[in-house]
Amino acid sequence: MNSAHYHLVLNHFPIILPFIGLLVIIGGFIVKSEIVKRTAYCIFILGTLSSFAAISTGDGAAEAVKQIDGRSRNLIHEHEEKAEEFVLLSYILGLSSIAALWSSMTKKSYARYLAFSIMVYCFAVLYFAQQTSRTGGEIRHPEIRQLSAY
Repeated sequence: MNSAHYHLVLNHFPIILPFIGLLVIIGGFIVKSEIVKRTAYCIFILGTLSSFAAISTGDGAAEAVKQIDGRSRNLIHEHEEKAEEFVLLSYILGLSSIAALWSSMTKKSYARYLAFSIMVYCFAVLYFAQQTSRTGGEIRHPEIRQLSAY
């Protein structure tokens, strides 16, 4: 397997894990469970680690695609730009989740506020995840490009 293969395998996790984490943290607020919220923090941290892995394989995947189809250069550049924004936000989500996990475990008074902030912030992260995944899909799927034009 080369970098393109690894990128294709890994690139879904940074997008899916924050979505799952968001559902879990919402569930933690509904059932009023710190354990469930802590689970969400761990999912967010895993999402951050997977975003590091996905972006690390991105350059190799870009080189493989550029050799196949020279017309994709603009699409690849746009995807790289969106991915850099998304991964930065993902890193912040992961670091915030580590802080929230610590504050929850040590029963800090601000733990609930931090949990709520992370939940709201996750919506922004997911918006950029969607942008990144859309631009990545457009590289090799012309049918997506046609839908994005509308």
